[in-house]
Amino acid sequence: MGKVTATRTPLFFQSKLLCISVLYLFTTLFLAFYRSVSPTTCLFRSSPSDPIQSPLFYYPSSYGEHKYAITTHRHSCSSPVFFSDYGMVVGEIHNLCTNSSAFLPALRYLHGKADSFGGNFETQKRFSYFNYSNDEIKVPCGFLKEFPVSDSDRIAMESCNGVVVVSAIFNNHDKIRQPVGLGSQTLVDTCFFMFMDDITLQGLYEHKLIPQNSPDYKVGVWRIVKVFSEKLYENPAMNGVIPKYLVHRLFPNSKFSIWIDAKLQLMVDPLLLIHSLVVSKDADMAISKHPYYVHTMEEAMATARWKKWSDIDGLTQQMETYCKNGLLPWTTDKLPYTTDVPDSALILRKHGLGSNLFSCLLFNELEGFNPRDQLGFAFVRDKMNPKLKLNMFEVEVFEKIAVEYRHNLKKTGNVKAVSIGGGESKKTKRERSHGHLVLTDSSCQNYLLKMWGESHS
Repeated sequence: MGKVTATRTPLFFQSKLLCISVLYLFTTLFLAFYRSVSPTTCLFRSSPSDPIQSPLFYYPSSYGEHKYAITTHRHSCSSPVFFSDYGMVVGEIHNLCTNSSAFLPALRYLHGKADSFGGNFETQKRFSYFNYSNDEIKVPCGFLKEFPVSDSDRIAMESCNGVVVVSAIFNNHDKIRQPVGLGSQTLVDTCFFMFMDDITLQGLYEHKLIPQNSPDYKVGVWRIVKVFSEKLYENPAMNGVIPKYLVHRLFPNSKFSIWIDAKLQLMVDPLLLIHSLVVSKDADMAISKHPYYVHTMEEAMATARWKKWSDIDGLTQQMETYCKNGLLPWTTDKLPYTTDVPDSALILRKHGLGSNLFSCLLFNELEGFNPRDQLGFAFVRDKMNPKLKLNMFEVEVFEKIAVEYRHNLKKTGNVKAVSIGGGESKKTKRERSHGHLVLTDSSCQNYLLKMWGESHS
């Protein structure tokens, strides 16, 4: 009789732990290989609506130096807004933009000619426009001098009839940064405009980012608009205020806008941001809370202390003017407004009556006093009528949708910067710390007592 031979299981397969370990090893190696060859560097993302991962523009290594102002690292695969909603959002934004009745009634503007771009109206004259009681009122809103750009740029601006993303670099103060996380349809439906003065353009010429003889410039997604700033304000910061707050007039046919300071890089698709922070909140405007300050006077004191604006007498006059005319510190009585101080580096707007009126009124205050927009923000917001529907989102949201860089573009060649703070451009920290407000008006004293939680009889 033959022997029955038992088939022995190889020793390798007798250990379950060893099998699991080997399986884990090969899975890990496969995923690492997939990620290394994937064009998106994101695991298993192949939907046609995924954000574009490839760079929108390749900069020469010589173009500037930058450091993160905050060290938080954001992976390009992550987003604070669900990108799976992208298709729905594109359709809804498109429908809103084609429904002109959603943006009525339209604000009427004062026309004419003046020595300054905004007319530089007296204080009480500016305040008289805060109560927009009927649609026949014509509100001063800049453009009392021509905005000096080329005809081709003006035509392109007027042709933008949906969503526009706007930024500006004056005085060669920042670097052009490309947004990331864009959907493919966003490049079709959204305009990107960057306003610059001649000093900034000279820097781009030196780095060969744009040709000198071209009538139109483009760097990545940004169309570059040259502003002949010598025909506007002497202070570059005030020239930057024009596209920041009068975007609805520069782009008269646009329906939504995002202003982004050039020190920021946008990390989330603008259509998703408009939908999540403005449309879904039924807001006229969305803006981040300030990370540190709640009261206007806190920001004013910091502005004086650190010489963000060196005309201390002018700051004092501004605060005393606002105190006399009803500026109050923030309390719960101001709800649903959750703070008086925004971080205005990122502003999202629906171009309707509320946000357009607010933007015009605040621009007039900036021309009347100084371009530090956080100082007049709460005064205009609280005093205007009709009330602004404002979404003041948390700082954590801001940190997810934008990366902030320092203003440290390396100056090269003959490109020179001038001070934008109303004073000398070189100050030591010790010198900057000596500025302070001296508020003698009784109304401001009352403000301070309420701000500090003291009773006043």
